[in-house]
Amino acid sequence: MNDNDVKRISRLTAIVTQLQTKRLLTATQLSEQFNVSIRTIYRDIKALEQAGVPILTEIGKGYTLMEGYKVPPVMFTENEANALVTAEQLISKSGDTSLSKEYTTAISKVKAVLQYSTKEKVELLSNRIAISPALSHANPSGSLTLIQNALTSFKVLDITYHSEHKDEITERKIEPFALYYSLQESWLLIAYCRLRKDFRMFRLDRILKIKLLELSFKPHALTLAEYLDEKKKKFITPDTLLS
Repeated sequence: MNDNDVKRISRLTAIVTQLQTKRLLTATQLSEQFNVSIRTIYRDIKALEQAGVPILTEIGKGYTLMEGYKVPPVMFTENEANALVTAEQLISKSGDTSLSKEYTTAISKVKAVLQYSTKEKVELLSNRIAISPALSHANPSGSLTLIQNALTSFKVLDITYHSEHKDEITERKIEPFALYYSLQESWLLIAYCRLRKDFRMFRLDRILKIKLLELSFKPHALTLAEYLDEKKKKFITPDTLLS
C-alpha cells in the first residue's frame, strides 16, 4: 500500500466521520476541508457508497448519512486525547455545573475507547494539570445545558432574572440566540427579550429560575457576528450593558 492509498483511506474515514457529525455537507465544503478537487470528492463518495455506507444525496443541498446509521467508535490519537483531557480541566472551571457534569460523562466514554498505553498517558497528564483558583466562580450557574437545548430547538425560556445594573428582579420570556464566554463574567446568554423587545445579554449566574416552555419561536435572521459587531460600535466590549 503506497502513501496515496493511505491518504485516501484516511480521507474516506474522515468524510464518514464528518457526515456523521453534520446533517448536510456539500462537495465544495469537503473539497476545501481536505484540499482536494471536487471531482476527487465525487469519486470518494462513490467509493463509500460501493462499500455499503448509506450516503444520501439531496439535490442542490449536499450529502448526508441515512438516519440511524452509525460508524464504529472513533479511535483517538494520543494528541487528540490529550487535548480533550486538557479541555476537561478548563471546563470544570467554566462556572456552570451542568456543563461540567455532561463533559465529565463524555470524557469518560472517550477514555473507555482509548488503547491501554494511551489511556495510561492520558491519566498521567490529567493528574499533572491544574487551573488557577482565581478562575473559580463564587456563584456558578447550573442551567447551561438546558439553555443549549432551548437554543438548538428554538424554544422560549421563562426566566426570573436579577439585573445587576438596575438591581431589580423581573420575569422574562426570552428567545435564546447565542452564548458568549467572558473571563470577567463567565457564561452570558444572548437572547431576544420579549419584555424589552430587543436583544439582551443575561449572566447565567443571575438567572434565579429558568423553565423550558413548549413554545417555539422563528429563528432570527441576525447572525452572531453581526450582533457582536453592532455591540462593538456602541461599547468597548460586548460584555457591557447587560439586561
